Amino acid sequence: MEKNTFTLLSYLKETKHLEVNGRRRLRELKPLSFVHLADVHLGYAQYGLETRREDFNRAFLEAVEKTIELKPDFMIIAGDIFHQARPSNATLEVAIKGFRRLRESSIPVLTVDGSHDSAPNLITGTILIPLDAADLLYYLPHHKGACWRNEKCYVYGVPNFRSRRKTEEQLPQFYQEHQPSPDPALFNIFVFHMALDLPSLKPPQMEAEAPPELIPEGFNYYAGGHVHKPTKFHFKNGVLVYSGSTESVYYDDAKLNKGFNYVQVNERGKITSESIKLENQRPFLILEDDYSGMTPTKITETVAHRVEEVDEEGVIIVPVLKGFLPSEASRGDIDMVRIRNAGSRALLVHPIIRLTETAMPEEIVQAIFEGELKDLKTKAFEYFLHIFSEHHSKSEAEQIARLSVEIIDPLTRKDEEKVREMLEAYLNAD
Repeated sequence: MEKNTFTLLSYLKETKHLEVNGRRRLRELKPLSFVHLADVHLGYAQYGLETRREDFNRAFLEAVEKTIELKPDFMIIAGDIFHQARPSNATLEVAIKGFRRLRESSIPVLTVDGSHDSAPNLITGTILIPLDAADLLYYLPHHKGACWRNEKCYVYGVPNFRSRRKTEEQLPQFYQEHQPSPDPALFNIFVFHMALDLPSLKPPQMEAEAPPELIPEGFNYYAGGHVHKPTKFHFKNGVLVYSGSTESVYYDDAKLNKGFNYVQVNERGKITSESIKLENQRPFLILEDDYSGMTPTKITETVAHRVEEVDEEGVIIVPVLKGFLPSEASRGDIDMVRIRNAGSRALLVHPIIRLTETAMPEEIVQAIFEGELKDLKTKAFEYFLHIFSEHHSKSEAEQIARLSVEIIDPLTRKDEEKVREMLEAYLNAD
């Protein structure tokens, strides 16, 4: 178990002082504990495999049993309980089983929706609403003030709006209708399912959905979902925590610990946070290699041999093929059937092709990318320059190559406005 302790100085500054034996001391909180998990993704038959759906079910039920053993005051699930907005009956049955176990153990479940299980439309609403009505969980945004409180804490939660544009448009309106009201006399928790646009937080495979300015002040613990990498750091005089996912939703998640946070708060507002690891995880083996310059036949044989070397019972093997193919070679010439069948004991071999096809002669590609170590942008500029020089003058080719390099960053950030601005500036240039 991994421990992290945070002293909430902001809370201590805001609390009133009492006189005890002629000395001033800080008002004491009532100690509490809670579990924070997120990104359960129940119902996800990854790679079309029923076995993977069962893996996600098993991870959730293990988290439930470990929570019951810990006996916290309540559980927080920060979105994406389900992988689809409309889960199957079989998936609902697993969820109900877990939530009923928690209810029987007197552990309330406080939730918000995530990008996967948010309302598909305004009329239908999220599946979390009927589960709330059945008293199996407490869907925070559906209740007055979007909150839950007792004598120890105040918990406020916001819905997921799926995109940054909608978040920036609709979240301020949600605040107006359900005003956040953290109480300095209590421990305050803010629950959300969003990737925040922070330099210290660079989530893979997703764009930031909200600037930090949209998250209100005054909370001691910010319980996040959507970012699958477990993360903890100080934020707005409190602590921001992403508990991570309970199973590998993407192959990139495989190297991350899976589990949830068990949080204890003492009378002085000090947080002790333990990362509770889930034990029954499907093992992934990621084979990421560069195959630049190899023919498709050579790549096929090399990758198949690599798969045969690591083949184990029940694992998922993911060969990631990177690099530049020789001139005139095609990704379609790689024998995917041969690679997939190389793992006779594995649950699945799932190759991912990230090879780049090029009409550029192999010796030029090697000269650019395998020569002296240069800045990556310089290499990319040389590569684009060679391509565009075939159909444009030298000055035009340099301009287009430079634009191609500069536009990569806003493209990866999905900054459409910046991309449009750069293209218009180029087209309108004299």
